Amino acid sequence: MRPTFKHASGRLAVATLVMVLASSLAVGADPPAGNTPSAAGAPAGAKTVPAKWPATKKGAGKFTLVSPDIGKDNPISLDQVFNGFGCKGKNLSPALFWSDPPAGTQSFAIMVHDPDAPTGSGFWHWVVYNIPAAEVSIPAEAGDVKKKGMPVGSVQGRNDYGTFGYGGPCPPPGKPHHYHFRIFALKVPKLDVPSDATAALIGFAVNANKIGEADLVGMYGR
Repeated sequence: MRPTFKHASGRLAVATLVMVLASSLAVGADPPAGNTPSAAGAPAGAKTVPAKWPATKKGAGKFTLVSPDIGKDNPISLDQVFNGFGCKGKNLSPALFWSDPPAGTQSFAIMVHDPDAPTGSGFWHWVVYNIPAAEVSIPAEAGDVKKKGMPVGSVQGRNDYGTFGYGGPCPPPGKPHHYHFRIFALKVPKLDVPSDATAALIGFAVNANKIGEADLVGMYGR
């Protein structure tokens, strides 16, 4: 048997109390999880999509060169070491990645030099130029001219071993040598040098046209 109220005023008071409680719960309650609109006009339950990071623009930051194979001042792996002259490496060129080149860059050049080599002028291990300005990386092993892994249009010059392409470290026994992997941002799309130009001549043309450079140093000794 349901309870009844004797007076209408009692029924009115109860009804008013119920309405007040319902209103309070509606204002303070949180919506069910997953039903919050992701944006104005978005349907309930829609997943939010993170905004994309702005694209890196030329000149937006510091021109930087990195490699998963060459750590700064860390020993260079036998994968990158020369195979010959008493060294028994695989002579594989490292993968290289760069970012934030200067505004106005029209091409890139990469030059790898050992200033510690006992030659009086150091030793050039790798010379690449006419790399298109749109490129941001070079894959591993691209220094082998037979594999044709370089970006289209790029040219690999002669190293100090007398061959074209990459020639890895192979210092005489003693203290470790420093190997500078440098990328140059150039103001010209192509260098005007002979196809058989020496590394020194290519270096002259590179420095005459550079508008920025980044350096990565690796070490190797035996």
